[in-house]
Amino acid sequence: MPLFTHGGVSLHVETLGAGPPVVLLHGLFVGNMATWYFTAAPILARTHRVVLFDLRGHGRSSRPASGYDVETMASDLAHVVAEHTSGPVALVGHSFGGVVALHFALRHPERVTRLALVEAPLPPASLGELTDFLQQDPTALLAALPPGARATWRLRERLTALVTETTLLSDLAASQDVSDAALSALRPPLLAVYGLASRCRPVGQRLARLVPNVRHVELSGGHYLPVEAPAALTQALVEFLDG
Repeated sequence: MPLFTHGGVSLHVETLGAGPPVVLLHGLFVGNMATWYFTAAPILARTHRVVLFDLRGHGRSSRPASGYDVETMASDLAHVVAEHTSGPVALVGHSFGGVVALHFALRHPERVTRLALVEAPLPPASLGELTDFLQQDPTALLAALPPGARATWRLRERLTALVTETTLLSDLAASQDVSDAALSALRPPLLAVYGLASRCRPVGQRLARLVPNVRHVELSGGHYLPVEAPAALTQALVEFLDG
């Protein structure tokens, strides 16, 4: 279980394969590196050095009381990139992980070769699933999770701790949208993948309209495409990253 520590926060990092580097980021609450480890990561590792890590407060990474804003989590990403890769990287992010990847790409365009956003919400706090989280107690939050994740006591314990012991929800509620001007100036090629049944679908359409070098893909499914449509999503990522 490799741990990388910076600023007092330990992040669980794993690497697979060899080749041009690609970093995969998962979403909040129910997400961890397993989102990608058992789906797209092994396929991408055939031609890439794949770097996965648990975001702070998730998986086997430590759970600090604060620092769940986009800026701080993008700083976590920057440290992982600096420690585990050399040169520019491709970034793939699901849900809030996509928002973090987008923020990094806007701040450091020279360090990103390609950017794939899977169901990234803009603005982050507008995502229906996460808005529901903001308005309910920890027990009720479990009803909004994917069916396969609801029953695990560890998930219940972790989710309760994130909601009651950290600033994650308040940081998320305070997050801002990315402006049209910033999206129009995005330099790396972009893959925007959204579910036909997702409340985030209009975000994909917005990206397709504003970003100059974008490939927009819509797949059958909702917000949790890595588990709802893993084969189709993996194929889209392979074509984009290796094309």
